[in-house]
Amino acid sequence: MRILVVSDTHRDSFSLRAAILKQPRAEVVIHLGDGEEEAADAKDSFRDRMFLMVRGNCDWGSTLPDEGFTALGGKNIFYTHGYTYNVKYGIYNVVSAARGRKADILLFGHTHTALTEYRDGLYIMNPGSLCGSAGTYGILDITPAGIVTNILKV
Repeated sequence: MRILVVSDTHRDSFSLRAAILKQPRAEVVIHLGDGEEEAADAKDSFRDRMFLMVRGNCDWGSTLPDEGFTALGGKNIFYTHGYTYNVKYGIYNVVSAARGRKADILLFGHTHTALTEYRDGLYIMNPGSLCGSAGTYGILDITPAGIVTNILKV
C-alpha cells in the first residue's frame, strides 16, 4: 500500500495536485494540516483516493481534529500537525504520544523540515512543507516485506 503524506500546503493547490498526480499508485492521501481548503478541494477532485486530514495551527475555524489514528496495511498510524505537541522544540512529546497509542508509524508536520527516522520500532516522518518551488512530500510504502519512507521534491 502506498500512502502520500503532505503537510503545510498553505494555499498552494498547484503543488498539492502535482504531488497527487506524480503518485498515481498512492491509494491514500494524508494531509497533516495548514491547508484544509486545498486538501478539501483535492478530495473532491480525486475521488478514487482516501483522504485523511487534521487541522494545523493556520487552519483557522477548522472543525477537523488535531490528530488522527488509523490502521492501514496492517500498521497503526498516528498523525497530527504537531503544534499541539510543540514539535518545533523537539519531537519527544509527539513520539511519546505515538508510543502511548501503540503506533507503528508517526506522521507530523508544522516544522516545514522534512524528516524520516526509525526509533526502536517506530517509523517517524515529517514530509516538510509542500508549498513553493522547493516543496517536499512524503511517500509511505507498507508492504509484507516492511515499511519504507521517502521524501521527494515536487
